[in-house]
This record gives sequence, structure tokens and C-alpha cells, in this order.
Amino acid sequence: MEAFLLQATLYLLAMIIAVPLATRAKLGSVLGYLIAGLMIGPVLGLTGSEMDDLQHFAEFGVVMMLFLIGLELEPRALWAMRDKLVGLGGLQVVITLVVVTLFAMILGQPLSIALALGMIFSLSSTAIVLQTLNERKLMQTQGGRSTFAVLLTQDIAVIPMLAILPLLAQPGARALAKAEAQAHNPVSTFIATLPGWGVTLLTLAAVGFVVLAGHYLVRPIFRFVQSTRLPEMNTATALLIVVGIATLMNMVGLSPALGTFLAGVVLADSEFRHELEASIEPFKGLLMGLFFITVGAGINFAVFLSAPLQITGMVVGIVAIKIAVLYGLAHLFKMQGRDHSLFTLGLAQAGEFGFVLVSFAVGQRIFPTALAEKVLLVIALSMLITPLLFILQGVLASRQREETPKPDEIDEQQPIIIAGIGRFGQVVNQLVTMSGFRTTMLDNDLKMIQLMRAFGYKGYFGDPTRPELLAAAGIMKAQVLVAALDDKDAVTRLVTYARKLRPDLHIVARARDRVHVYELYKAGANDIVREMYDSSLRVGRYVLENVGLSEYEAAELERIFFKMDRAMVRELAEVWKPGVPIEQNLEYIARTKELNAGLQAAIAQRFAMRGDTAPPPQVDTDRPASVGELDQS
Repeated sequence: MEAFLLQATLYLLAMIIAVPLATRAKLGSVLGYLIAGLMIGPVLGLTGSEMDDLQHFAEFGVVMMLFLIGLELEPRALWAMRDKLVGLGGLQVVITLVVVTLFAMILGQPLSIALALGMIFSLSSTAIVLQTLNERKLMQTQGGRSTFAVLLTQDIAVIPMLAILPLLAQPGARALAKAEAQAHNPVSTFIATLPGWGVTLLTLAAVGFVVLAGHYLVRPIFRFVQSTRLPEMNTATALLIVVGIATLMNMVGLSPALGTFLAGVVLADSEFRHELEASIEPFKGLLMGLFFITVGAGINFAVFLSAPLQITGMVVGIVAIKIAVLYGLAHLFKMQGRDHSLFTLGLAQAGEFGFVLVSFAVGQRIFPTALAEKVLLVIALSMLITPLLFILQGVLASRQREETPKPDEIDEQQPIIIAGIGRFGQVVNQLVTMSGFRTTMLDNDLKMIQLMRAFGYKGYFGDPTRPELLAAAGIMKAQVLVAALDDKDAVTRLVTYARKLRPDLHIVARARDRVHVYELYKAGANDIVREMYDSSLRVGRYVLENVGLSEYEAAELERIFFKMDRAMVRELAEVWKPGVPIEQNLEYIARTKELNAGLQAAIAQRFAMRGDTAPPPQVDTDRPASVGELDQS
């Protein structure tokens, strides 16, 4: 017990010192964990024989991580990724495997060893990459989603790899390895007695059990456990689900991480999803950190010092091969800019499942011990430099400008120009076109243009703030310009330019908030619509209807508020000062108080006409409205 507590204290102390320092230096938490492992392992020599057992225990963090990722993906979302899983992910695994195998054979390795090396180095680090993507908030980018799809494909590919590796060993060695495995594992002994079709049925049955249990068994269990109203029981249930599924998958020879990922996907639409996430997340974080520490602590510098040039050359060679393959695939699948560099550099390392395959290959007598030690070191070192590759990617992304396609050639001019066809501009366009009028739609989001074209709406790609695009769209002949871009600064620039060019043009502009209204008023917009204003009024009207007012009374109060508030905005625009925060504009604050008092009096008068004995709730007119209140109104 004393030795265990001492080791626990050592690992936790290294963790809380190295990780905050690495995070403050903007190196990422993963590099902090790896450095902590290096310090307590190779540098200070504070680790002992517990390292192997600890690493196997810490690998369970990867299992938990994939379970949590599965909870974020509904089956429909997973099905939508099928093209990337089969195409992008499948090509990455196959091409990398073939290239590494060929290079290994060129360097003198026999086919069996070369093929095993190809399998091992075709994998990347799910743990490090996903952790880094989440930290940098890159998971939802195109590059992040493509990277995740490849990692998921690699995890699936581990299953056939484990099935193929025993076939690469010599018959005598394979029989010996099988006998040793059966001697140490009764379940393996039982499975070994089954015919081939029996093993297949058992595997399918295990997968089917996970799916059915997720649908029909987990919910009743959680309802029963929650009746105790003990939080620790929810945690115990969540751990039981993950540990139980991992054990089942391991028994039938499948990847525990893949099994728990499948369970997470099945439970993604469960009402207990958030409860599961909250229970598992702390354990996942600690185990992932412990896993990275064990990777750093497990680096054997004695092996490195015995052949430094060879080991360094192997690391550089593997990373270079993977970068070349990933670069080609990113180009083939038309990734651009930072997505291209993220995908290329993010997956250029070897992965933690490589440790599993190396251990399995040694057990199957495919690798000699000396080669296995070098391969393990190459895997660990490539994982160690992964945070540095992400730092390089960040530098490249900051310097990299997106490769923007050329603007479309506009072949028609309509009396109405709508600049911006996001969720705001789409509604405007539908109402106008369905009323019998024709529009020219402009947007600098190519995907949105393509989406609108798929639904039969013609739009043109290009930056609506550029004079040449506006000229091609017919700005000099147009009757109405709708400035509905998502970027508030772009809306202001567009209105300013259009007003200078066409003093007679009617401009309808989308405003982000009240201050933006003032900016657009100064810029010369005729009609200014706050994007959340009308919907907020509707919500207010529904509230009034459900606290005792009739539909007519609520609508009348909404009308009064709308009319007077618009007048207030016009008056306040005259005292608004560009560049001066609202809370520092004393004239603006004083005038706001006066106008709020007038608005409150008008509403109170309407209540008096209704005959209520109780006036509406009072507003403290002596308290200036905050900037947040103004922005939301």
C-alpha cells in the first residue's frame, strides 16, 4: 500500500506541475503529460516494474474516450460519414500499409515482418489527436471531421489486422503461440475449440448483444438505479457499462475501444446520455493523462543510444511517409487551407494501438525481441513529437490564406439584390420570389450557394462588398438592396458603399444589435431590422397571452411597443457617438431614461383602458440599461 500511494503521489505531482506549465506555454496538455512521463521515467528513473501494468490500465482511457465520442454521434450522423470512413479512411490505411511494407522490404526485411510493420505504422494516435483537436476546438472543422473519420477507420482496421497477424508467423511458431495463449486464457481455450463459423457467430452475437443491450437493457437499469437518488450509483452504472462491454469485446477478440464506441453510438439518443457523459468524463480525463505519462515514461533511451541514427531515421522516415500519403489524400479529397494542413500533420504519427499490435506480433513469434524494442521506441517518439506537429500546423494555418474559388460570372440583373443568403437572407428571398419578384442572390459562402442551387434557387458566389461584383449584379439599376450578411462589419461596409454610389437606392439592412442599428443609420440604410427583434416580440406576446391577456390585447401591446421602440431608436441614434461606449455616453443614458418612462406610461395607459386594477410591473427608470440589455433588444 505504501509503494502504491508513493507512486500515485509521484504521478499526480508530475501531472499538476508539467501540464499547467505546458498549457500556459501554449504547447497543449498532451505535451505536458509526455514531458511529465519523460521526467519521472528516463530522466529521473523513478518508475519501476509497475510501468507495464500501469500502461495497460491507462489504455482504458482510450476506451472511455471513444465511448464518449460515440455518445456525441447519432447513428444517422455515423451513416452520413460512410464515404469518409470507407473512402478517405480506407485509402489512408491501405496506401500507408503498402508503402511502409515496400520500404521495409527494400531495407531487407522479409515479407512477413514488412507487412506487420505496414499494419503497425498505418495507424495513428487516436488518444493524442482527438485530445488535441478538442483542446484546440478543431473537431467541427472539415479537417477535424476528416481526421476523426480516418481515426475511426483505423480503429476498425485493427480487427482484421489482429486476425491476419497470426497468419504471418511460421507454422511451428504459430502453434506454440496459440498454445501459450490458451494456457493463460480459459476463454481463448473455449473459442479455440470452436469451428470457424462458430467464432464468426460468436463475434456477431457479441456485437448484436451490445446493440440490443443499448436499446433495451440500459434504460431500465438506469431508471432502477436512479430511484436510489445516489450519484455514486449513477457513476458505478456508467463504469459497469463501459467496463462490461470492453471485457466482452476483448473476450471475442474485438477491439474494446471499437465496442464501446458502438455502444456510445447506440446510446446517443438516450435520455441518459448526459448523465453517462458526466459520470465518465472525469475518469476519462485522468486515465488519458496517465496514458500519456506512461508513453513518455516508457521511452527506452538505452535502445535509442544503442542506435541513435537508425532510430532517428526510422522516426523521420515513418513521419515523412505518412505526411506524403496524407498530403496526397487531402489533395484528392479537395481539402483546402488549414483543413489540408490539419489533416496532413495531425495524423503523421504512429498510434497507441501499435503497442498492442507489436505485443501481439511478438507473442506470435513474428518479431524478434530486438526489433520489437526499436519499433516500440519509434512509436513512442513519433507520438512524442505530435504536439510539435500541431504547433507547426497552427503556424502554417496562421500564415495560410484560404484558396478561394474565383467569383461567378453574373449573367442576369434583377431589380432586387440580396447580399447574404444564410438563415436570415433565405427567408427574405423565399418571401420575395414566391410573391412573383425576381432577385439576384450573392454570398461568399460557396457551400451555401451550392445548397441553394440544389433547391432550385439561383445564386452567385463572390464577396458582395466588392465593387466589381456589385456592378456585375446591376447595382446601378437595382431598386432595392438587401444587406443580410452574417458579418456585421461587412454589412456596414456594403451599406456605406452602396449609399455613396446610389443615393436614390432603397437599402434594407440586417443589424446585429442596437449599436449596429446606429452604425447602419449613419451609413445611410433606409430600413434596418435587428435580426432577433421580431422573434423576441413574438415571444413577449406569447408570454402576455399566457398570463391573462387576450390575443387582441397582447397584440395591441406588442404593436404599441414596436411603434414607440422604433421611434426611440431613431431619437437615440442622434445622440449616439461612434467609438464611445454606451455606458460612458451620459446624454444617451439620460435620453434612454426619458424614453423608457414614456414607453412605460403608454403601456400603463393601455392597461388602464383595459380596466385592470393592478398596473403592469414597473421598470426602474433610474437605472440605466446595460449594454447587454440594449444588444438583446
